[in-house]
Amino acid sequence: MSALGTPFARVDGRSKVTGAARYAAEFNQQGQVYAAIVSATVGLGRVTQIDSAAVLRSPGVIAIIDHHNAPRLAYGPHKGPIDPSVGERLHVLQDDAVRFHGQPVAVVVAETLDHAERAALGLRVTYAAERPAIDPSDPAVKLIVPEAATRPGSRIQADKSRGDADRALASAPIKVDATYSIARENHNPMEPHATIAAWNGNRLTLWSKSQFVVNEQREMAAIFGIPVESVQVICPFVGGAFGTSLRTWPHVTLAALAARHVGRPVKLVLTRKQMFFTTGHRPRSVQRVALGATADGRLASVIHEGIGETSRHEQFIEALTVVPNFMYSCPNVRTRYRLAPTDTGTPNHMRAPGEASGVYALECAMDELSHALQIDPIELRRRNEPQIDESEDKPFSSRSLTKCYELGAERFGWFKRNPRAGTMREGRLLIGMGMAAATYPAIQSPASALARLLPNGEAEVEVAASDMGPGTYTSMTQVAADTLGLPVERVHLSLGRSDFPAAPPHGGSQTMASVGTAIRAACVAVREEAARNNIRPIEARASSQRDPDAVRRFSMHAFGAVFAEVAIDADIGTLRVRRALGVYGVGRIINPRLAHSQCIGGMVGGIGMALMERTVLDPRDGRPVNSHMADYLMPVNLDVPPLEALFVDEDDRHVNPLGVKGLGEIALVGMAPAIANAVFHATGRRVRELPIRIEALL
Repeated sequence: MSALGTPFARVDGRSKVTGAARYAAEFNQQGQVYAAIVSATVGLGRVTQIDSAAVLRSPGVIAIIDHHNAPRLAYGPHKGPIDPSVGERLHVLQDDAVRFHGQPVAVVVAETLDHAERAALGLRVTYAAERPAIDPSDPAVKLIVPEAATRPGSRIQADKSRGDADRALASAPIKVDATYSIARENHNPMEPHATIAAWNGNRLTLWSKSQFVVNEQREMAAIFGIPVESVQVICPFVGGAFGTSLRTWPHVTLAALAARHVGRPVKLVLTRKQMFFTTGHRPRSVQRVALGATADGRLASVIHEGIGETSRHEQFIEALTVVPNFMYSCPNVRTRYRLAPTDTGTPNHMRAPGEASGVYALECAMDELSHALQIDPIELRRRNEPQIDESEDKPFSSRSLTKCYELGAERFGWFKRNPRAGTMREGRLLIGMGMAAATYPAIQSPASALARLLPNGEAEVEVAASDMGPGTYTSMTQVAADTLGLPVERVHLSLGRSDFPAAPPHGGSQTMASVGTAIRAACVAVREEAARNNIRPIEARASSQRDPDAVRRFSMHAFGAVFAEVAIDADIGTLRVRRALGVYGVGRIINPRLAHSQCIGGMVGGIGMALMERTVLDPRDGRPVNSHMADYLMPVNLDVPPLEALFVDEDDRHVNPLGVKGLGEIALVGMAPAIANAVFHATGRRVRELPIRIEALL
């Protein structure tokens, strides 16, 4: 029986529940000391004085490092594929400038964590403060064209059009024109950011939470001006990330800087509060979507204009306005994407970056159009189903969205829904049912892997990928076992070391497509080498990348349909999601158990996006006022209803030899609009701001 398509339990499950799996902060070193960051308490300005004399005399304190005594670091040029291509990363402790609230202005090193934290709290820092501009609507914030989105060939384009969307909108008999906004969100994974840094001469070893260890290796080499091979990054397990650990943030540099300064290994773990400052966030966005249609529901015009926040020192971009170009058939489409530079830290990729936000606006607008036309939301989407990717004038490698609609509608009981808003009740509860389409690109990046056959008939596989919880250890082991013809239990996979064969970032739903195909190629190579030489041990390396001819010929995306039911107490405005269903066309499913788990997790994230998650900044100083788990709301078990994920059969070998598209992001993409549309169906009130709060329903 093939190992592929089999719902194996996690091969690393026992090590996780018994504590044998080690995370970044657990690699304690001999002679280790502890660091605590002192964060800026103003949102803009400069440091005028740091009074460290008294703190240096505190028990256990070894050193206080700030811009006065920190070494001048090389900060050589380095732009990984995950880093903003325009702008320059924060040069930590290199000058007195404060660019955003929470920026590190000093680091305290002490014998114990308690000593370090107490000293950090006691350090007195004086500032010449200015009022930051932290709201994109602030008159001081001037919109800019994202430079990277003007480059030929970029998937994200600042301006893109076909036909004449504005003229078509003006003449369309049915129009919808609305503005949608989404609050800033923070990732808040279970495991905090942590780094243990140790120097041996000019060689640096980092045990560091990272979704991209080879990029962290290169970034730290560039910052310290040392050869790449002099840096080793180790991270076998990641306790959740959702994108926050894709980049190398300032705390990693501070841990290494402090370790070199005191000549001992240094552990630095961010507090939950500090994770709201310097490790990225989903940017706040404001979007206008205008749709024009004929009386029978054929789209005549689609206009999507989006504004996303970024920092002043870097231009973070995401695919906010990409989806309307290919999602529906329409002769006239115009998209516009701009950035609002604010006095905040740089945003970062957060699960389904760009698509989650952009699809929310598009799919809510489609629901508004269906209401205006008095056409069922699924039927409206069917009438505008494209035969090809009209923005690229090429066929989809596969597109099973119509099947997703059909299966989802039947399973969810969609046609029992009364189409009139505000008419379904259970006692005092208003009941609403909503749906939305979802999509995410089928990404594949170059990757390498090593496979080794041992004399005892077992196999080892090594690759510098990460596993932040989706089941990478298990699914990759299945690919290797299937290719080698071995039982899963006889294959041993090692991940998370920068000296392993290079892999792309563990994000963007690309790990199986990229790393899985590299492992398959390495296993084929070692199997052929063993057949020729009949010796053990024997090993082979191999690399993989997407077939450029397939890229030229096909548009490659995953698609899905999401359904949600909500119940709202009309008297007090409380809202609960009662059930939800997602149906996805994501290519081949390697492990159905893990795939279902991935989708359920994404749907829970979508509930948070729709109803709870919002980082609020104090306009006086840019301080996140709810930077803790008491006030930054996220779904807990009592908030999560019965969730179901189904997959349509899809055999798509154009995307890669495994036929996989990836599914980590797409399950989040359609959830928020499905819930928002269900809220309208329940109440007849259209809420266009996320998260949907009680105040909006009273």
